Amino acid sequence: MSGSSHSHHPLGAHGHHGHRHDHATDGERRIFWVLILTAVFMVVQAVGGWLSGSLALIADAGHMLSDVAALGLAWAAFRVARRPSDAKRSYGYHRLQIIAAFANGLTLFAIAVWILVEAIARLREPIPVLGGPMLAVAVAGLAVNLIAFFVLRAGDRTNLNVRAALLHVLGDLLGSAGAIAAAIVILATGWTPIDPILWCC
Repeated sequence: MSGSSHSHHPLGAHGHHGHRHDHATDGERRIFWVLILTAVFMVVQAVGGWLSGSLALIADAGHMLSDVAALGLAWAAFRVARRPSDAKRSYGYHRLQIIAAFANGLTLFAIAVWILVEAIARLREPIPVLGGPMLAVAVAGLAVNLIAFFVLRAGDRTNLNVRAALLHVLGDLLGSAGAIAAAIVILATGWTPIDPILWCC
């Protein structure tokens, strides 16, 4: 009886470990693809903001830049956490994932301060904004962010890095929505101060 119990323990432990490993691998894969998607569209957003003169798009590109850094850190944390423990790190490298999640939160705060400073500068010295190109890029940005959101949402949301990445994508969704609203107002009324005002509120 005891021999039978003993023989099942390693299998159960292995199965539990394999389940956790599958979750980690899935989270790593999802964050990697969101990282690539965000990095590519960040360039599109930055170019679109520069060509149209839109602070909303430029600020959203800046937010995406912080997301690329944060997602890259989260992805690296997944990979490093798979390393086995050693004499100095008896719990392996899993604590790095917690540090990465904390860094993700800090970047959200830093980029918010940067956007506020830029918005105030634009209010003092308004520049022309092309509503049409701005709207097109903003709508595309909303679509990209929705894809990224659902990719991450379908993953393991108990993982700190996946949850932190979701917060970043939600921030991008709000940025795209704000840019769309500003573009519509500019196209309808020609009132360009709405572009920086949305980022002061």
